[in-house]
Amino acid sequence: MATQLDDGIWWFGLHGVNAYLIEDDVLTLVDAGTPLDAGVIETGIEEAGHAVADIERVLLTHYDMDHVGTLDRLDDLDAVVRTGAADAAMLTGDVKPPWRNHKGALQRAMGPFLGCDLPVAPIDDGEEVGSFTAYHTPGHTPGHTAFVSEKRSVGFLGDLVFESGGALDASSWLVSYDTSEAEASVRSLVDRAADFDALGMGHGVPFVRDGDERLADLARSLR
Repeated sequence: MATQLDDGIWWFGLHGVNAYLIEDDVLTLVDAGTPLDAGVIETGIEEAGHAVADIERVLLTHYDMDHVGTLDRLDDLDAVVRTGAADAAMLTGDVKPPWRNHKGALQRAMGPFLGCDLPVAPIDDGEEVGSFTAYHTPGHTPGHTAFVSEKRSVGFLGDLVFESGGALDASSWLVSYDTSEAEASVRSLVDRAADFDALGMGHGVPFVRDGDERLADLARSLR
C-alpha cells in the first residue's frame, strides 16, 4: 500500500521495513525492501500512478537484506543504483562483509540469498543527485548514506535512526558495525544537512513535519 507523505513522495510499509518513491528529476526508488516485498512494492508503485519500468534511479541507503532484497526481483526494473562506495562493493560482490564483525558476519551469511544485476555506481559524500545531496553516515554499515533534498524538504535516513512511539533512536549495537560511529554520523548530519520536514527512516513510521528538529533532538541526547 502506498501512503502519500507529500506531493510526489510515497511511503511503502513492507515486511518490517520501509521503502519510498519520489518524483524527482527522474522517478526514484529509495531502498528496496526484503526479498518478500516485490509484490507490495509493485502494487505501491501502481497506486502512485507509475510502473516499475518508469523508475530510473534507486537511492540505496545501505547494503542489508531488508533494503536490497527486491533489486533482482522487480520485473522491468532497469535503473542505476547509487549507494556509498563501501556498501556498493558488497552489493556487487567485489568485497565480502567482514566475518570478524558481528554485523558483517550476518551480512556475509545472507549474501548468497541476495543479488543485483543492475548497474551500481558509488556515490560520493556531498554529491548531488537530482534534488538530493548524499551524506555518508557510517556506523550502521561502513557505506551507509543519507539522502536529503532541500527542494523537496525530505530526508531519507535509512537505518541511521529508528522510530518507535514517535521518538528516534540511533542505530543500536545489535544491528550496527560501530555504534559510536553511528552516533557521530547523527551529529554530523544535523550539522551538515539542510533543513527538512519529512523524515523517512528504514524502520518505523515516517515523520511528515519537523524531521530535522526531531533529528537534532536525538543528536543533543547523544552528546
